[in-house]
Amino acid sequence: MRNSNAAGIVDFAGWNRGCVDMARDVVSEMRKVLLGSKNSVIAVAVLSAIINILMLGGSLYMMLVYDSVLPSQNLASLFGLLALVLFVYIAQGFFDVLRSRLLAGIASSMDGEFTQRVQHIVFNSALRGYLPNNWTLMPMRDLDSIRTFLSSPAPAAFMDLPWIIFFIAILAILHIWLAVVALVGAIVMIALTFYTQRITHKYADGVSKLASTRNWLTEESARHAEVVHALGMEGRLRRRWFSVNRQYLFAQNRLSRASTSMLGISRAFRLFLQSAVLTTGAILVIDGVASGGVIFASSIISARALAPIDQVISHWKSFEASKIAWARLNEMLEKIPVSEAIATQLPAPESDLAVENVAVIPPGAKDPTVQGISFRLRAGDIMCIVGISGSGKSSAIRAIVGAWTVVRGSIRLDGAAYDQWPRHVIGAQIGYLPQSVELISGTVAENISRFADQMHSEAIVAAAKLAGIHEMIVKLPHGYDTRIGSDGSNLSGGQRQRLGLARALYGNPFMVVLDEPNANLDAAGEKALGAAIRAVGERGGIVILSAHRSAMLNNASYLMVIRDGKMEMFGPKDQILPRLRNLGRSIPNQKSDLVHDANAKDEDGRDTERAKTE
Repeated sequence: MRNSNAAGIVDFAGWNRGCVDMARDVVSEMRKVLLGSKNSVIAVAVLSAIINILMLGGSLYMMLVYDSVLPSQNLASLFGLLALVLFVYIAQGFFDVLRSRLLAGIASSMDGEFTQRVQHIVFNSALRGYLPNNWTLMPMRDLDSIRTFLSSPAPAAFMDLPWIIFFIAILAILHIWLAVVALVGAIVMIALTFYTQRITHKYADGVSKLASTRNWLTEESARHAEVVHALGMEGRLRRRWFSVNRQYLFAQNRLSRASTSMLGISRAFRLFLQSAVLTTGAILVIDGVASGGVIFASSIISARALAPIDQVISHWKSFEASKIAWARLNEMLEKIPVSEAIATQLPAPESDLAVENVAVIPPGAKDPTVQGISFRLRAGDIMCIVGISGSGKSSAIRAIVGAWTVVRGSIRLDGAAYDQWPRHVIGAQIGYLPQSVELISGTVAENISRFADQMHSEAIVAAAKLAGIHEMIVKLPHGYDTRIGSDGSNLSGGQRQRLGLARALYGNPFMVVLDEPNANLDAAGEKALGAAIRAVGERGGIVILSAHRSAMLNNASYLMVIRDGKMEMFGPKDQILPRLRNLGRSIPNQKSDLVHDANAKDEDGRDTERAKTE
């Protein structure tokens, strides 16, 4: 990820230039949003013009009262002017509310256009390792930050900035020296704005990062509450959180002090500038070149001329945060483009799986954990992957199911790569049970059906029966409608694994891939697992599983041996199993549990598979 500080720097040149920069960032996506809101943006600009012109109402009223009404003591003129200025104020308030609603509409439009897109970014960032763990939800927070800024008064303040020239021109009409004083004041306040940008930018990104880390630590502690409590880790993790929280508060305080200090300075200077304009007006009246009403009118107009700068400074912290959020979100939009629609729908795979010279690099890593994997399986084949812990079995399995990106080689079903199907279509043809069974908060039926929009009860029950978990489910308080909590927190390890197996079997997928599927199973569970594996093969599916226990070998027709991330052997079980045992004897410190079990059974004369071979 590029340096977000560098990516987030945008020269201060007003809101209009900011919109142009944003449009230039992601042309294909942002142009659609900006063009869709073009009429609203134009309307906001027009309303800003009307509002700023109406702002002259108060100053003109004051000038006419002092220069015309008081000398003539004409009450009719006074009340007529009062009614007129009241109408101006009502119109100004109406247009101001309308402008705010239009800005909120633009923000809602952007959120509506990008919410699904950002969800796609969040998911793929987690899947591909594009962001650190504590930044996984950052794209969604960035979108919230941008939407909040757009719906705030800040964009209106930026749109009012060009009208400084208009008010200074009005002051020049009253007298050139009034315009000079106001112009000097505007230059000083613009310089303060630039300085505010410099001192707040270096703090804003750090605050955002520390906030994400703090939230992530909180979520992580809550997610692992049982382990944390049982192992007495709560105090240590709390101290860890407090350490990050102290850094966050320190950075937040620095940012707040910087922004509030500059805001105080700018407001104090603006008040002084009003007095300076009053003084200049008084001098002009004393010299007889201006009327008394000019003093008050010029003070009000100069305050209005410099108000947008003051407002920009007050909203600078949110503007800075939205700039950084925009830069990060833009980077992720570029890194994770929209998937192209697939026009031609391929039929579901039913023939074979071909893996050719595959190499896999885990998300966020640089070096491959698996390389040189090549094999071919046909409908009805069952392959068991064996190897010591850390040899690359799980990496190979993640590549086969498409969870990790293949950096070299290819994986094809019936000759077609996975990306030739929409992901939800090819996903329905893959059953996957990872080592760590990752269930999602919801009902048992929802988890088995993979949260299908239209759940089919018959298919759900059939998958549960095939996994040998139907009897357990119907004994739950609400049967298949029982809510299991996040990660299946209400279930035992074996129940979670068998429920994950039912999910993998749901819908009779063509390829079922199981990573250590018997790790938490008892004898009854292993028996049900073996029956399920054989059932998939008998109906013409392909099964790939990794295992340490030799019991799984009874179901396999092919074996693959992985060692140090490379495929060492592959072939029919009857050919590979003797070589596997010899490998275990010759390299005892490299033996897997499966090899150890197989050799032990061989020595005791209890390995039925070896007996059959002999």
